[in-house]
Amino acid sequence: MNGSVALASVRLRDPVFISDLHLSPDQPRTVQRFVRLVADLRGSGRELVILGDLFEYWAGDDEAAQGIGATVSTALRSLTDGGSRVYLMRGNRDVLLGEVFARICGAALLADPCLTELGGVPTLLAHGDAYCTLDTAYQAFRRRARSPFWQRLFLGRSLALRRAVIGQVRRLSEAGKKRMAAQIMDVTPEAIEQALRSSGARRMIHGHTHRPATHRLTVDGQSMERWVLPDWDFEAEPPRGGFLRVRGSELVATDLT
Repeated sequence: MNGSVALASVRLRDPVFISDLHLSPDQPRTVQRFVRLVADLRGSGRELVILGDLFEYWAGDDEAAQGIGATVSTALRSLTDGGSRVYLMRGNRDVLLGEVFARICGAALLADPCLTELGGVPTLLAHGDAYCTLDTAYQAFRRRARSPFWQRLFLGRSLALRRAVIGQVRRLSEAGKKRMAAQIMDVTPEAIEQALRSSGARRMIHGHTHRPATHRLTVDGQSMERWVLPDWDFEAEPPRGGFLRVRGSELVATDLT
């Protein structure tokens, strides 16, 4: 495609894609289902690729030493110690995931977005929040939250204060969502088309929107597809959660419920 830009890339052999688990102490069944998936993957040689929002919130890598952080890092370490690769992409909820947590898990951090090739198809991997361009207030917050300067200032505060601030931001965010039109919180077609066009990809995989689906589209006369990963909630009735795998040149969605 014309106008392609250079992006970070990752080589994957047999990946399992998940996102938006929002793990927290308030979601014990969801945490248990994640630990079970990790156990099922152990020894399989498949890569686990987490496209953001593994945690409901993450106040910094000192979270890894206790509670849910310790549970998750121990599970992921058991997977990497068994010879599997784990890749972590930061989401909007866990934007402060860092190199320390990745090192504890034996995982590698992924840039958002990044490129890979699946079954011979150039594929763009992303969390997805960057493409919700109608939500201008969120996009301004997103730029600030990813600023290295802002992160250094924030991480210099105590863990207790960081957790309190994040809790307040989450409450304000949830209140704002109730007043917001649904389409504002979804990706915009123009942003998706531009991302595919500029990356040279013919397929995109992302999460964030909690609207799992497969979308077929045409960009500059070429057929493309966009796969949206499901969010997880095994506390809900009915529960929900799943992953995406590659079979030949095709993607296959698996429901874990």
